Amino acid sequence: MALGFIKKVFTFGKDKPTGSAPAEQDAPASDEAPQQAAEEQAVADTTSEDVVEALSPDEHEGGRPGAADHNEAPELPSDADAAIASEESDAIPPAEEEELTGLAEHNLPKGFALGTTAPEEVPDKPIQKLSWFQRLRAGLLRTSSQLTGQITALFTKRKLDDDALQDLEDLLIQADLGVETAMRITDTLSSERYGKDVTGEDVSHIMASEITKVLKPVARPLQLDLSHKPHVILVVGVNGTGKTTTIGKLAAKLSGSGLKVMLAAGDTFRAAAIEQLKIWADRTGSTFIGTKLGADAAGLAYEAFEKAKAEKSDVLIIDTAGRLQNKTELMAELEKIVRVLGKLDPDAPHTVLQTLDATTGQNAMAQVEIFRNIAGVNGLVMTKLDGTARGGILVAIAAKHKLPVYFIGVGEGIDDLEPFEADDFAKAIAGLGG
Repeated sequence: MALGFIKKVFTFGKDKPTGSAPAEQDAPASDEAPQQAAEEQAVADTTSEDVVEALSPDEHEGGRPGAADHNEAPELPSDADAAIASEESDAIPPAEEEELTGLAEHNLPKGFALGTTAPEEVPDKPIQKLSWFQRLRAGLLRTSSQLTGQITALFTKRKLDDDALQDLEDLLIQADLGVETAMRITDTLSSERYGKDVTGEDVSHIMASEITKVLKPVARPLQLDLSHKPHVILVVGVNGTGKTTTIGKLAAKLSGSGLKVMLAAGDTFRAAAIEQLKIWADRTGSTFIGTKLGADAAGLAYEAFEKAKAEKSDVLIIDTAGRLQNKTELMAELEKIVRVLGKLDPDAPHTVLQTLDATTGQNAMAQVEIFRNIAGVNGLVMTKLDGTARGGILVAIAAKHKLPVYFIGVGEGIDDLEPFEADDFAKAIAGLGG
């Protein structure tokens, strides 16, 4: 009886074998009865799951040892075994998986890659790209955090009086906002809150409002006159302000809208600049024209204009060598480029863009004055608005020169150049949300 119970446990969940059991597996002899009683008690205290787990691999998967020798029907796999087998059969071979991974990487946004992270290591939430305002605010963090922190400390438990207004004006000038803008902010604050308790947040809102008033008139789109072609854009600026990169980003925007663009490598003093511009031309589907290192930049400008006109290009963008504004001979060469273009078209260059490095602070003001006199700058692009930026200088330049600010850049990516928005810029400097 006990042996029969054990057999039932051992064959739980399995098909009953056909045919009779071998004689050697019958009940034990009578002299083993005491041992049999003990085993029967042990089996009674054991669950079927415990017994199954205790089986050897051969016994677990094949039933009784030697079952195949007795022509027993083969066992069908359990549901779990079938599921595992199905998953294994559907698995992608390693070679094919590597190939698919490589293909998928080409379709991912810049800054992302398809990895082989284990499921438990995958982030719970997908990584979200920062909005343009978030990137702008991060770029102006140095200016805004320092300024707002000082303002908050200045007006903690303090009424607005003459001394407080003078201290605030000093802080705003130190932040490169300029004397004119600083006085606008303090005058408005005085007329509204003089003699009253003022918080740092109150000052920040008034500051953002006044900065917006200064920047609104200069926040304009870059107008292209396509009634005659090509529209010539000459890009100037000192060394390291991001001229070539800005040209590439502008070309991407223009060619992406269906315009035919030509890029001219007028920086003939740096081989790297020529190669960099050629890469941008290939990347944006623009026509490229260059010359040998050390060649006459004005001669290249002449050749580029003639070629662009013959090919009916919509826009011709000419790069120039980085020049320090205090080097008279280099600035004279820039004057020559402007004169040559003027002979080909009295209105050319139609747009003279100057790139300004946002990290240079007050030196940018002097750069604008010199380049405006030499090359006739009629528009600005501020670059490198990252965590080290001193973006307040743009407000001072706008207040003094009234030059249009067409674009601002916050990185090296092709989509990191955006039209200038006065309200967003003002809020970012004041440390306010969008």
